[in-house]
Amino acid sequence: MLDPICAPATPLLPSAIAVVRVSGTGLGERLSPLLALPPARQAALRTLAWEGFRERCLVIHFPGPHSYTGEDLVEFQLHGNPLLVRRFLDHLAGLGIRMAEPGEFSRRALLNGKQSLLEAEALRDLVAAATDTQLRQAQARSGGAPAWIAEARAILAPWMARAEASVDYGEDEGIGLDVEAMRAGLAPAADLFHVEQGRAAGAKWLRDGIRIALVGRPNAGKSTLFNALAGQDRAIVTDLPGTTRDVLEVRAQWAGLPLYLFDTAGLRHTEDPVERLGVARVREVLEQVDLILHLVPLPDPGPDPAILERLEPFQAKVLTVRNQADLGGGPSGDPCISAATGSLEPLAEALGRRFLGGLAPDACLGALDTARQRGILDDLVVQMELLDGLDPSAPPEVAASLLQGAWGLLARLTGEDRAETSLDQLFSGFCLGK
Repeated sequence: MLDPICAPATPLLPSAIAVVRVSGTGLGERLSPLLALPPARQAALRTLAWEGFRERCLVIHFPGPHSYTGEDLVEFQLHGNPLLVRRFLDHLAGLGIRMAEPGEFSRRALLNGKQSLLEAEALRDLVAAATDTQLRQAQARSGGAPAWIAEARAILAPWMARAEASVDYGEDEGIGLDVEAMRAGLAPAADLFHVEQGRAAGAKWLRDGIRIALVGRPNAGKSTLFNALAGQDRAIVTDLPGTTRDVLEVRAQWAGLPLYLFDTAGLRHTEDPVERLGVARVREVLEQVDLILHLVPLPDPGPDPAILERLEPFQAKVLTVRNQADLGGGPSGDPCISAATGSLEPLAEALGRRFLGGLAPDACLGALDTARQRGILDDLVVQMELLDGLDPSAPPEVAASLLQGAWGLLARLTGEDRAETSLDQLFSGFCLGK
């Protein structure tokens, strides 16, 4: 039996209300020196008295197993004084109710079958979301295991049974495994994994955000584009070269994508000591970002060779965009935009191709997106490729082992195959009251 735990479910800051959660078995007896628990799922006003303190609060009792954690759960709604909450938690400790570890409430919910590992990960991301897209992505994943997992299991299960029957009874009962038929039968599952692998690759960027540095010669329109993508005037825009002398950073949401934007000083040789410091800092930014947006005015004959030389070490993550299309200029095979007029559709299309594989952001909502989930999806794709490439003369033990491996990966994905180290890593990122 797990020992009872408690934690504040709201920040320890001055506020109107503070919520304290308690979870465990036999809480009625444990809390009896403090109060008599109200009827199940009914908010009741109670007066709590302890060590000279007297607090009037709302109490709600959720008896197990029909609670968030699957255990008896009690929520106290106190006045939101941080000192009062701390003194109340100290008193609970005296009643044998220890402070919860980060994420321990959600961990108990997982261990007691009240939620899946996928739901727990979605909850963590929901709490941490910083943009509308990230909120929608976390909410889309909060419904538990997606339907395609059950569909894949339904495809794998009969072939696992046939392979294992061939291993156990093949010689005595004349049961064989038709590898060619198995390949055809497993093809829909392989297709499912490939589709979800592509969606997950795009969803990763919806979850983490895309870090983009804007670079180019002075007056290439970097600050104008920076403001347009940010949706606010964060950078000073003038006709004077060298206006931006330091790296500016802003978090934004644009075209359905969460962005971390960095406006940099124009790359040029300058004698201005402040501007030179700004130019020197650009390299640090370029090493950290996911994409370098190289702005080249469309009227220019082409990129500045000196800038191209500076960008050479980062060529794999450089996207050249021709700006100032409203001023006219020669043809260009690069995306052409006008930051001044807000004509940015070609840039949105280029980012969608590069980071979402051409999918719309909404098409990636609900896809698996954490490093753990994407790693398992990659392993599932490899497992199915091994099955598809299996020699027809291979012994059935090989097919049975590969099928069991795929089944086990699905169990790891949902959390049915629980590895303690993975759970420790996941729940350490939760707040105490979750």
